[in-house]
Amino acid sequence: MMRAGLLAAALLAGCTSSPPARYVVGDPYRMGGTWSYPREDFSSVETGLGTRHTVAGWSTPTANGEAWSDGRVLAAHRTLQLPAVVAVTNLENGRTLLVRVNDRGPADPGRVIGLSDRAATLLGIPAGGTVQVRVAVDGDRSRALAEGASPADRPPLPIEAAPRAAVAAESLDALPGARAAAPARAAAPTRQAAAQPASAPPPDLLLPETVTPSAPSPGRIMLEAGTLSRPDAAARLAARMPGARVEAFGPARDLQYRVRLGPFDSVAQADAALRRSLAAGVSGARILVD
Repeated sequence: MMRAGLLAAALLAGCTSSPPARYVVGDPYRMGGTWSYPREDFSSVETGLGTRHTVAGWSTPTANGEAWSDGRVLAAHRTLQLPAVVAVTNLENGRTLLVRVNDRGPADPGRVIGLSDRAATLLGIPAGGTVQVRVAVDGDRSRALAEGASPADRPPLPIEAAPRAAVAAESLDALPGARAAAPARAAAPTRQAAAQPASAPPPDLLLPETVTPSAPSPGRIMLEAGTLSRPDAAARLAARMPGARVEAFGPARDLQYRVRLGPFDSVAQADAALRRSLAAGVSGARILVD
């Protein structure tokens, strides 16, 4: 516990003129034409496409009330608890970097994470570019951030996490009580944006800007509509997506069935397939790297 407390203190230190870290999970929200359902997850590992996260400028309030800065290693994610720490690996060049997630996004549903300019530069992601990435939550650091947040800001933990299967919301409209809204940044108090002059970016958070090299490991760009426990349900979902196939995986006594399209030769092809799937009502479709 002492180790977690010390780690929390270091991660929460930040700059004295910025608002303190506020722990947020948040309500379901609509962004970029699709619904997202935030949930607490300290062991998430995802693959997909990473890009740069565009905001208004220095000190723009993020979804958990912190100040955004393109000069710090920050990121936006659609569903993770905020703040969180993730290890982002550029699969195309092998570089890995620890990044603090403190905002909602990216707006493009075909992107798994949006990175600040500083984080993207360290990872070798060109301006306006998109690369294959792996995003893994750093459980120890993320729990330390959660434990270090003010108790008043921390929501009660759910008894059961939201289902991971993307098709769980495939045929549903917004959940009861959900609200269509812009990212939480839009509703943040304006005084946070004025915490310090736009010309003087705040100092970096205390995450090491250490890039860990490894061998590049690019994969196949796929579109996955969801994972189901029944083959007939998977077949019905696949029928809504021309060219989709059902793949069985897992132990024989507990087979799962995922519905997939691909591989695609380019990001543009994957994006087009995702748009068609979303237009057909397959709201759980996502681009991943296999």
